[in-house]
Amino acid sequence: MEGSKTAFTVGLGSVGIGFAGGLIIGSIAGYFGGWIDELLMRIIDALLAFPGILLALVLVTIFQPNLQMTVIAIGIMSIPIFSRVIRSGFLKYKQMDFVRAARNFGASHARIIFRYILPNTFSSVIVTASLSFSTAILIEAALSYLGLGVQPPDPSWGQMLNEAQSYTLKAPWYTLAPGIMLTLTVLGFNLLGDGIRDLRDRTDH
Repeated sequence: MEGSKTAFTVGLGSVGIGFAGGLIIGSIAGYFGGWIDELLMRIIDALLAFPGILLALVLVTIFQPNLQMTVIAIGIMSIPIFSRVIRSGFLKYKQMDFVRAARNFGASHARIIFRYILPNTFSSVIVTASLSFSTAILIEAALSYLGLGVQPPDPSWGQMLNEAQSYTLKAPWYTLAPGIMLTLTVLGFNLLGDGIRDLRDRTDH
């Protein structure tokens, strides 16, 4: 139960950072296009080419491993994913008739972005957030298992799995308890993301 607090803190914090960074980059690139889009997307491509878990490992190794640094590292790793999803939504909706009408009536860029385009991208963003949430929990567990993530006294399922290795044969429930919780949580949020995506697809058609 205590480990679940850490898992949800990491999940919510990293998704928040990823969404905030992705919103800024994706909306600017998708709305304005041109050389701005090319520049920002090449930066995002470079980040995507760098393995996310390796980036997180580098960040938590350079700085002191703790809960806050783990959230920041995983959040930075999530920015390219949100950027691409939000950018694709902007590319799709900025050519729609209702956006063109708003532009012809003199609506400002900020109003068009936040009033007309961004709300229409939320369904895709929610799916991405759900999947990123489960990924963040899994990465946090991996980092903590290696001793590079959440540090005591903060509890972590990955840290519990590491400590339980010595008792696997004598007391297997030490391993099973955090392992089952980690599996169920990640699986649950993946299924939630798939359900939201299926619902969105049916609504679109």
